[in-house]
Amino acid sequence: MTSSPSTSKGQYLHGPQQLRLEARPMTSIGPSDVRIRVRSTTLCGSDVHYFKFHRNGSIEVKEPLCGGHEAAGEVVEVGPTVLKTQAIRVGDIVAIESGVACLECDKCRSGRYNICAKMRFRSSGASFPHFQGTLQEYVDHPAEWCHKLPDALSYDDGALLEPLSVCIHSVNRAGVDQGARCVVFGAGAVGLLCAAVAKIEHKCRVVITDVDEGRVAFALEHGFADVGFVVVPKKADTIDSRLAIARDLALEIGKLKWPGGEDVGRVDHVFECTGVESCVQTSIYATENGGNVVLVGMGTAIQTWPVAELTGREINVVSVWRYVNCYPRAIEIMNAVKSHALKPDVTKLITHRFSGLESVPHAYDTASKTRDAESKPVIKTVVNL
Repeated sequence: MTSSPSTSKGQYLHGPQQLRLEARPMTSIGPSDVRIRVRSTTLCGSDVHYFKFHRNGSIEVKEPLCGGHEAAGEVVEVGPTVLKTQAIRVGDIVAIESGVACLECDKCRSGRYNICAKMRFRSSGASFPHFQGTLQEYVDHPAEWCHKLPDALSYDDGALLEPLSVCIHSVNRAGVDQGARCVVFGAGAVGLLCAAVAKIEHKCRVVITDVDEGRVAFALEHGFADVGFVVVPKKADTIDSRLAIARDLALEIGKLKWPGGEDVGRVDHVFECTGVESCVQTSIYATENGGNVVLVGMGTAIQTWPVAELTGREINVVSVWRYVNCYPRAIEIMNAVKSHALKPDVTKLITHRFSGLESVPHAYDTASKTRDAESKPVIKTVVNL
């Protein structure tokens, strides 16, 4: 084993928008762990929520929390068990699968480790003590939850594997057929990646919608969608009027034209990536009889839905929580993008880069916006260390 520093500097959140750069001691490496010099972390929407509000929905931060869970880095030390197996070696470049499940409970044994009740997930306040995130110099992580990267992939590519895995799982959960018609609500990173996976894996036709014209334009320019639609938000005071707005919006989307001139109509699958109630409502109205509404985004906890539309047309509502065994396929897709120019190019999602731990506050601030100071779309922000 090679020597490595005894401390790790990181940015720790002590309150809403209160970051402190701290050096914390590192304990001896565990027998089945590897020590990783973190090189790239892309910021997730949950990171931004913790930064802005010191909570993510109902999950409150209970101690100083280091953000970041979409990450890749270089292995600088391995535990004795890992050393014997040579599964991962010093110098390997790895992507970090940030959720560590118990692998012993019924859910884990049935192959659904993503919903393990004992799951510890980096940068989340759900478990306590918190499993600290990757916006720090070094992390020790179980070797079995690290994925070696092929030579063609960069650290940034490795960080993007985490949200890409979410979207692979989302498309898998939907049971998408070849050539299916899809609508994606939300043209942020997750929405774009859902669209990309649907296209790459199943040659789907995709409509993408967002309230931000720049994001829709980005999706069309880079081939993430065939049709774009900019939503003009409307307010209403009653449930009936809100549902009427959602119904009308679904009809508008249905009147759009695919590139060949055919009406979009109702679609087979809707990937709802915003969590916004009105978008979920519209998703239900926009779905074909027997189709799927896939809830990818996390948003308003309590919502009103047109349940009669679901039951009367046998629409399936499919929920998504992170991913299961999706990193290997994510690596294959990313490698094909880099080595064989597979389209759409998911690496285009990184629109803003920051260097060093000192830049983390600025990175958070940028990631919390849909446009930067020059009015350019903000899709994905990365911090390089």
